[in-house]
Amino acid sequence: MPVERVKPRPIELCVEERVMESPDTVTLVFATTPETLSYRAGQFLTIDPRQFAACRPALAYLEHQKGKREMPRAYSMASAPHEPRLAITIKEESYEPGTHPHPPLLSPFLVHACFPGVRMTAVGFTGPYTLPPDVEQRTGHILHIVAGSGAVPNYSMLKDSLHRHPKLRHTFLSSNRSWADICFRDSLLALERAHPDRLKVINTLTRQEDFSGTTGTVRQGRVTAALLEELLPDPGTAFAYVCGPAITAWERRAALESKTAATPRFLESTLQLLLARGLTPDRVKRESYG
Repeated sequence: MPVERVKPRPIELCVEERVMESPDTVTLVFATTPETLSYRAGQFLTIDPRQFAACRPALAYLEHQKGKREMPRAYSMASAPHEPRLAITIKEESYEPGTHPHPPLLSPFLVHACFPGVRMTAVGFTGPYTLPPDVEQRTGHILHIVAGSGAVPNYSMLKDSLHRHPKLRHTFLSSNRSWADICFRDSLLALERAHPDRLKVINTLTRQEDFSGTTGTVRQGRVTAALLEELLPDPGTAFAYVCGPAITAWERRAALESKTAATPRFLESTLQLLLARGLTPDRVKRESYG
């Protein structure tokens, strides 16, 4: 069954609620109309920073430094189409001299200065990182593997699928530095309690040793081959949806100039583990952040 393609269009939005998911990540919830809910779980919208007066000095500086026009930024929906309000989640991008080529432009404003009542124009909706319409005929198990704000589109897909696909089972594996960094932490655990036969949530923490105060299934360290072997007993039939930081274009250029290989990040490392586990490329869907 082919997926209907809808041309992205401008959407007028007004922030209705602001939810801090972690110290550097916010969910913006918008007042909605029927047309703002015509999207597929996993898709994103784009926001042009030049519409915000607070961003214009930094925008002018970056355009001067880069010698080109700044493009709109893409943000995935955290809401699902059946939910009454549209929401996106934004993680503040970091800036480390020598590691990042330029300071972030839009994400600091959206995270720290975008409060209820702020109006904006977005363009949506687009993106192929979605479940196929016939997913229940193709698999009985979806393994979500995410890191940081890479959880956002998968969270949308998970809620949508739990609502629409009663035969589908999900494993949600989320990798973060610490317990405080986990996006949708309490909401995911609540979904697991509500759907104990259809959802298993696992959090891996890479920079935390004291696990007192954590709840649910929590592991120390990164995603490993042993963990995937445990969570993926059906590599020949499962689908994997992977979203998180990947090697950036800037890192690839720097590696090329220095004649070295770019260091794999979360996405590349996870894809390699999945292929080694026995998943074929057609059963792995990916989206990069960072």
